Amino acid sequence: MSTTVTQCPECNGSVKQQGVESVCGSCGLVVGEDAIDPGPEWRSFDDDDTDRARTGAPLTRSRHDRGLSTKIGRSTRLKGRKRRQFARLRREHNRAQISSKRERNKVYAFTEIRRIISSMSLSDAIRDRACVLFESAQNEDLLQGRTLEGFAAAAIYATCRTEGVARTVDELCTVAKATQSELRAAYDALNRELGLPTGPIDPREYVPRFATTLDLPTAVRQRAEQLVDEAQDRGLVSGRNPAGVAAACLYTAAQERDVALTQAEAAETADVTPVTLRGTYTELQE
Repeated sequence: MSTTVTQCPECNGSVKQQGVESVCGSCGLVVGEDAIDPGPEWRSFDDDDTDRARTGAPLTRSRHDRGLSTKIGRSTRLKGRKRRQFARLRREHNRAQISSKRERNKVYAFTEIRRIISSMSLSDAIRDRACVLFESAQNEDLLQGRTLEGFAAAAIYATCRTEGVARTVDELCTVAKATQSELRAAYDALNRELGLPTGPIDPREYVPRFATTLDLPTAVRQRAEQLVDEAQDRGLVSGRNPAGVAAACLYTAAQERDVALTQAEAAETADVTPVTLRGTYTELQE
């Protein structure tokens, strides 16, 4: 072991450091001991072999128990009767975590919300707020007579509306298990009973995403955003589908910049009909 010699602060004698202790050879003063280890505490009660971190997963609102419950792990070292015994214990333990039908409904809805969020590549903040909104709806007894799938999708749609994230009902229904009628019925109940702070959607929010999907140049996107502002100033947005207005502005900007884009392609991206797109396009030309 290498030895480092320093000077004692008391008698100016020689200090020899071996291991984690530094001791003065003249007066016997222990200059330093128990070196600080800046690394994590290597102890985990879950999986010491592959995951040596001491802390577990953080609390999350996307779990019915906020992630506080425990699980009985699996091991390949168990054989025969012992393995079957732990399988039974694991099954009973999972059943004991859900004590009522209300809790089971929450588990199912939260699972559906997480699945939709993952499919649509939305943020964890949207996921957690959607779960909180569903829990609020359940506490207000709004689920009676409506489907859990519809409320799960409606919670995500309402959260996107309140957070200014542009997502259409058609986009949600494409990945959700709920139909449009189930989603709209649940959303109307949420909006009516909980008083959600949802305002009209700005068509400008759809323009960047649609432009990326259609692989349009930056100049077309910027011109489309200007056209949206002009349409709002002229009162062409009120009462129209905001996604259709954004698609019409992108199509108009593409025509002005001589970029190849058909009405059918723009309408398909916005989940509207070409007739809806042409109505806004015609008024923008006037």
